[in-house]
Amino acid sequence: MISENQDIKIFSTEDSAAESIAEVFFIMSEEYYHNKKKLYVALSGGNTPQIFFNKLVEKYKEKIQWKNICFFWADERCVAPTNSDSNYGMTKQFLFDKIQIPAENIYRILGENDPLIEAERYSSVIKNIVPERNNLPSFDLTMLGMGNDGHTASIFPSQLHLIRSEKICETTVHPLTFQKRITLTGTIINNSSQIIFFVTGENKSKILTDILNLSDRSSSFPAAYIKPICGKLSWYLDKDAALLL
Repeated sequence: MISENQDIKIFSTEDSAAESIAEVFFIMSEEYYHNKKKLYVALSGGNTPQIFFNKLVEKYKEKIQWKNICFFWADERCVAPTNSDSNYGMTKQFLFDKIQIPAENIYRILGENDPLIEAERYSSVIKNIVPERNNLPSFDLTMLGMGNDGHTASIFPSQLHLIRSEKICETTVHPLTFQKRITLTGTIINNSSQIIFFVTGENKSKILTDILNLSDRSSSFPAAYIKPICGKLSWYLDKDAALLL
């Protein structure tokens, strides 16, 4: 039985799911612009967001008021921005280089710097810029993916303590590659007004089903702990990811 308080949308292809998310993003950006409020967004990394960025550019490049949106990241690999692993570099290639957005609206994690120092610096940037709710920074929209081990942002199954960390950002290490990462904590992610998971692929279907059905196994997966305190949680899935639902 799927738990309540989750909006689950299933699409025939990852492309159609990305198109729907892009429409939601556009509508949200229009609402904030007309209400004279800046939109604060935390982006995810990995390969899946590329499809979403492509849809934003294809359909809304000239329609979105980009100057009204401030972009942050839910996590980053500790590499230079020119490295192929860089989440910022991927976003720059597929989104920022194709739209008109002020450089001052982009708040990247400096992955090339010392991780501990950068986690503190980025925490300060978020604290000073992102509006608060519940005495904590609150992103208007946080976009997440899910790994085939159930991790989200850069919170891995062996690091569940980061879900409830009192910090804004923490350093982490990928359990297989040992690559250092910087991630938002679950505390900050769950303080978002809206959280969208974009999950595709049959290789994630078993863990996804465990999470959405709250099975006994679900407590092992970081993505299962993403439950906004006062906001909305939506899952956008292609039919392969939703195979076992």
